[in-house]
Amino acid sequence: MKYDAIVVGAGPNGLAAAITLARARRSVIVYEANETLGGGIRSAELTLPGFIHDVCSTVQALTVVSPFFRSLPLAKYGVELIYPDAALAHPLDDGTAAVLERSIDATCATLGRDAAAYRRLMEPLVNHADALNADLLGPFPFPPQHPLLFAQFALPAILPARALSELIFRDDHARGLFAGIAAHTMLPLENLSTAAYGMALAVAAHASGWPIVKGGSQNLANALAAHLRSLGGEIELNHRVERIDELPSARVYLFDVTPRQLLRIAGDRFPTGYRRALERFRYGPGVFKIDFALDGPIPWKAQECARAGTVHLGGTLAEIAASERAVWDGTPAEKPYMLVVQQTLFDPTRAPAGKHTVWSYCHVPNGSTFDMTERMIAQIERFAPGFRERILAKHVMPPAAMQAHNANYIGGDINGGSADLWQLYTRPVARRVPYSTPARDIYICSSSTPPGGGVHGMCGYHAARAALKHLR
Repeated sequence: MKYDAIVVGAGPNGLAAAITLARARRSVIVYEANETLGGGIRSAELTLPGFIHDVCSTVQALTVVSPFFRSLPLAKYGVELIYPDAALAHPLDDGTAAVLERSIDATCATLGRDAAAYRRLMEPLVNHADALNADLLGPFPFPPQHPLLFAQFALPAILPARALSELIFRDDHARGLFAGIAAHTMLPLENLSTAAYGMALAVAAHASGWPIVKGGSQNLANALAAHLRSLGGEIELNHRVERIDELPSARVYLFDVTPRQLLRIAGDRFPTGYRRALERFRYGPGVFKIDFALDGPIPWKAQECARAGTVHLGGTLAEIAASERAVWDGTPAEKPYMLVVQQTLFDPTRAPAGKHTVWSYCHVPNGSTFDMTERMIAQIERFAPGFRERILAKHVMPPAAMQAHNANYIGGDINGGSADLWQLYTRPVARRVPYSTPARDIYICSSSTPPGGGVHGMCGYHAARAALKHLR
């Protein structure tokens, strides 16, 4: 038997699993279907020559709080993180904006009479962010490592984001800011657990910032691969795995895939009950993504937006809630909630001198074929009149194109499955060790396991730890 472990998929979780195994002196090889590795952290010249765009993930908010990534010598492999002046801006129609700064004091200065309520919610969590993330970035923490701190987080976090915002905030700035962060869940803001995601991302912004990778997210993927190879691990690109029987013999197999692919590849190895449970796994909304090449920066009405790496567009809490509810109900939003990232304001290496890249997406029903291009451009124009005239080129990726780029993005779902309260910690199936399967040598290490989507590597790390117990 040549390998202790075979990993299928060279996304951040697959590479994290392989590195964890290799650090334990296990022989491991990674098979990747595409000609480039990285999964959700790949970069390419999507619009014009010299304009480097991140094809999926671009802001590494969870990378810098991840215990796994913090254990890696990324700087040794040339990874440089760039921290925008502010993590996030949330503009409103009156030309003002709420700003999520590294400093809680500076953030509160943009929130008016809601400043004290925001401080009460966030400051105790930010002061103990590392301990909190140790509980949040893994399977359900029972019992939690830090029970009092976890309770302090969980009591407000269990509420829907809309309910929490309306309960503790009074004005549009704080309500809109929190709604935009919580909407990263791709769930209606009336759903339980949406506040948890908003709080966790806000804590990350204050504790560690929301950085981007200089030169493109691909550099992070390349560093992971280089580190794996330095540990003796192997990577084989352009090797699509259709059936587990095609793979060489190994003691364990780890799959950085979602339940749908796992059923196709190894479904006949599982008992009927487990197969049916995987078949019931629910995917969430998709994304419609546009990358822009611009001949100048976005001309925001709210000047504060020019200090932020990320800008959330959608207006008030009520507007964002309506947008996300429409998507969940199967209707593309008229005025979509959008994520906009303006990397070249802080990383000029990504575009020719004086030019700019913009990364943007909105949520759409899973598998939607509706063209959101004009609605998205109009939404940016709403908060930045003159934006349209600065577009040199654009590259559009509807849900089908997202799935073609990364087979894990089923119907454009970039989170590896719906992250509602039930499925957040029981992904993909309710099991004591969610990374394991009834086939003792098969594990799943994708974002379809806890803690879910995001570039943190913790799904792969925890899956590899479970596999190592079997190997011992």
